[in-house]
Amino acid sequence: MFEIHLGVPEMEELWKSLQKRHQDGTATKEEEKLRRRMGKAMAFLSDNPRHPGLHSHEISSLTARYGQKVWESYLENDTPKAGRIFWCYGPGKGDITIVGLEPHPEDKSNGYRKVTLSSMGKETI
Repeated sequence: MFEIHLGVPEMEELWKSLQKRHQDGTATKEEEKLRRRMGKAMAFLSDNPRHPGLHSHEISSLTARYGQKVWESYLENDTPKAGRIFWCYGPGKGDITIVGLEPHPEDKSNGYRKVTLSSMGKETI
């Protein structure tokens, strides 16, 4: 089992906002869908980062840009602009940090240039 952390500030803020809106009953249908998909993906990552439903794979252009291996996993598939989460192993042994959430880039050769990742955080879920 891996311990899941959230990158700061973006991923930490997004997850806290989705959770709060869910608890308050103010979440939109799209926010609820995103919260469920993120939660499911994080559970799969915690159990097995290579879970077949995640289709996890390294994104070499992001690895080169950020100086550590960056992985992409599916939140959904077979939909326009399907959601993807980006993550890294760390900061400690047995940890995974979610550092980004983006729709799948349409232009595979240049699309990852637009992806901006959060810093490794200490927030644990």
